[in-house]
Order: sequence, then structure tokens, then C-alpha cells
Amino acid sequence: MTGQKTTKHEVDERLSALISNTGAVRAITGAVEGTLGPLGLDTMLVDHMGDIVVTNAGVTILDLMEVSHPAARMMINIARSQHEEIGDGTTTATIMAGTIVNEGLSKILKGVPVARIIDGMRMGINEAIKEFKKKTVPVDYPDDPAIKQVALIAGRGNEDIAQNATKAALLVGKEKLLDPSFKLKESVVAVEGAENEVFQGIILKKKPVNEAMPRNLENVKILCIDDPLDVEKPEEGSLGTELGLSHYIEKQKQFIENIKKIVSLGIKCILVSRGISDKAEEILTDNGVLVITRLTSRQMRRVCEHTGSIALRRSTLDRSKNDLSRYLGLAGKVVFDRRHKNIRILEGAGKPVATFLVGASTSEVVEEMERIACDAVCAVQAAVRGGIVAGGGASELAISRTLARTRNTISGMSAYGVDCVVEALKRPIAQIIQNAGFNPLEKVEEVISAQTNLDDENLGFDCKTGHVVNMIEMKVVDPTLVKLFALKAAGEVAQAILRINTIIKMKNNQPINI
Repeated sequence: MTGQKTTKHEVDERLSALISNTGAVRAITGAVEGTLGPLGLDTMLVDHMGDIVVTNAGVTILDLMEVSHPAARMMINIARSQHEEIGDGTTTATIMAGTIVNEGLSKILKGVPVARIIDGMRMGINEAIKEFKKKTVPVDYPDDPAIKQVALIAGRGNEDIAQNATKAALLVGKEKLLDPSFKLKESVVAVEGAENEVFQGIILKKKPVNEAMPRNLENVKILCIDDPLDVEKPEEGSLGTELGLSHYIEKQKQFIENIKKIVSLGIKCILVSRGISDKAEEILTDNGVLVITRLTSRQMRRVCEHTGSIALRRSTLDRSKNDLSRYLGLAGKVVFDRRHKNIRILEGAGKPVATFLVGASTSEVVEEMERIACDAVCAVQAAVRGGIVAGGGASELAISRTLARTRNTISGMSAYGVDCVVEALKRPIAQIIQNAGFNPLEKVEEVISAQTNLDDENLGFDCKTGHVVNMIEMKVVDPTLVKLFALKAAGEVAQAILRINTIIKMKNNQPINI
């Protein structure tokens, strides 16, 4: 039986899902690619009320933009993953993923099976990861000047932010920075109208429960309550019985006794995760106790860590004074800043905790400065954890050359998958060059030629002069972990999108059986 010739229409129908997904990926990539590099521009996002956000941060753009296409959401999720894990490199991860998907579609339209492309992609990414690790230079913490350079680049050239990001890292120490569960970006707090500074302690964007409570305290015993500071609510209908009402009255009496017990312990600052009853507020105010309510779990955790306190439930207040004393923390000072409406807890008896205060004149600007500061401290932590490589896309370009040589040793169609990774690794420097106003085709080839002829894989592109320069000598360096996670993330989402053969709309309210 002779095979029938496949028409173009039949090919388009068979690949309609992939073509649709690739179009969505292009749109997502196009939304952030113009922000990459030292001369990348900002993006303005406008909501239906006319409120605006102006930012250069890829993850913020993707997080706030209106998106409905499922493939586009997959791209946004991978950017969020990069942001949560490393805190920097979301734009790089996005444009690399977009390049892999585009190149993959191009190969598939030429007849290369998806499975072979994915095989080659995996080979290419694994090889690239090995090469990144080979090129990595460890950071000599805390004296290595590269730490500040990493912060300066991630902080978009803001000298003040780079200096403070470095100082924040020094305050918490190497042990904390190497802890995978610790995120230095949690130290960043933005306050409109404040001056940039770094100090050992905590800022809470809170104010005392009422104006009569003290504003400045020294040598403070601190109690943290992860509950409402109120009588536990009775069960529904229980107050309708004599026994139930009597039991509730007893609980109220016990609660008041517990508040008086707190006062007798000399506690002068209480932090509560929820609200406080009027009676408790009255007693504590009369006794000069500062109460701060509605703390988030993150705020409560940081206060406990810095002061050495242990958050307790309200039922624990029934215990003896000796038992309660074990839960208390200490701080040298607790100060309410009336102008900026925040509370500082300083000189805690627990572990050192740094706060990186970021300020600006308007809310829009202070939000963007907060994002820049977060990028800077995340880059510093990543550099301490995993070392550095040449920045500006130079290391990616050098590795793309290595992969191109490896590709020639691969037999079969998997080589086309390696090609996708090669092009993805070229894309960051090409986009940086384009955003600087130069011809990326011409300048990328100049850098490739220079790297090859001079046998120097650290050569890259100077966006100001348009010349090929040594990025290490120019002090343009990036954390290796940012590169590794961006490449892994880009590969994962690209593989997932390329494997989608059909898009089917689910029924509403239908459970998904796995």
C-alpha cells in the first residue's frame, strides 16, 4: 500500500498545540527581554484602575501582567520558581526557555521527532552544567571584593544598595548564608521616606495598639504569642446553659489572672499574631507594656530568632511563672519611629539578624528599590554559596562553543536538541547587546572570534564602548547558582511545552484523577 502525501494543512493541524504554545512563549519572552543587561529599560504595568508599576524586574513583570494562555502560565511559574529558589536570574531563565522552545519548534517543523529533540536537550543541559561548574571561582568570604561586585551588578549599578547588601551579608555571617533554608532577602524592608541603612535588628511595619503605650524601651523582656490575646471563644450554644456560662466566666477570670501574671514577670513588650481583647489592652497599657498585634508568621519567626524568645499558644499562659520565663526573649531596645510608623527591635539576645532598610520618596519608587535590593542580597548569598563566573553572558557563550563541538560527536537526530541548548546559551549576550543598541549578530560573532583566537573564555562585550573586553578584569561577574538554576528551569519548562501534543478544555468542577 503506497503512503499518501501529507498536506501542509494536516501538518499544521497535528502541530497546532505546539504552534499555539510557542506563540504564547514568544509573547512572554518579549515582555521581559528588553529589561536584560546594564542598559535594559523599564516596563510600565497599568491596572484597570490606572495604578502603575514601573520595574526592571522580570519576575515582577510576569507576575503582574494579564495572562490567560496555559503555556504562558507555565513560563511564569518557572520564573517564580527561579525567584523563590535563587532570587535573581528570572529574565535569563525566561528568555533561555523561550529560545529553546522556538528552536525546538523549528526543528520539529523540519521533521525531527520531539523525543529526539528532548534527548538532545537533556544531553546539552547536563554538559553545560558540568562546564559551568568547571569555570566556577569560589568566593573567599568575607574579604573577596567580588561579593560587592556581584551585588553592584544585580543591584543595577546602585552603589549604595551594593554596599548595604554586602554589609547585610556580613552581619548574618557565613553559616547563615550557606543554610539553604535561610533567605537573606527576608532582611530587606522598604519604607517610604526612609534613608537606606543596614543594622542588626528587626523592623516591623507596625505601631503600638494604642497611643498610650510606651514608645521607647530599654532592656526589654519580650513575649511572643502565636494566638489571639483573648479568651478562647466558647462552643456554639454553650452559653445558653448554666454550666456553660459558669465555665466561660471562669475562663475569663483565668485570662485576667494570666494578664496580671505577664505584668508581674516584668514583660514590657508583647507580640501577638492576631488581635487583643479590650480588657487585656487596658491592663497592659496601665502597666506600661507595649503590645504589637497582627504579626505574620515570618515576622514572628524573625523576632523569636533575634530575641531568643519562643512563640507560645495562649493556653500556655496558664502555666507557672517559672515555666513562662523559659519562653521569654530579650532585646536591648524597642523603639517606635513615629515618623515612619514602624517599630525597631534592637540588640536581641538571640541570633544576629540583619535588616536592610530601603527608602525612597514615593511608593512606586520605593517598591522598585525594594526589588533591586532583594536582587542584590540574593545574588550575594548565591555567590557565597556557589561561587562566581564571568558575567554579561560571556560564560554562557563560551559554553555554547563547547557544546557546539560536542554536538559534532553525536550521531542521530539528538544532535538537533543540543543545537537548541547552544542557541539558548547564546541568547543572553545577544539580548544584552541588542538592548545596548548594537547589532547582536555582528557583535556576538566578534566575541566568539575573540574568545577563540585569544583562547580566553572570559571575553565578553562592553555595552558602553562596544568593544570586546575581559569580563573578569572589568569586574563583571555573576553567581554560578543563578546560571545553573536558570538553565535547569529553562530546560524543564521547554521540555514540558514541547511534549504537549493536544490541548483539551476540561469540564468545570471536575475532579482530576491521577
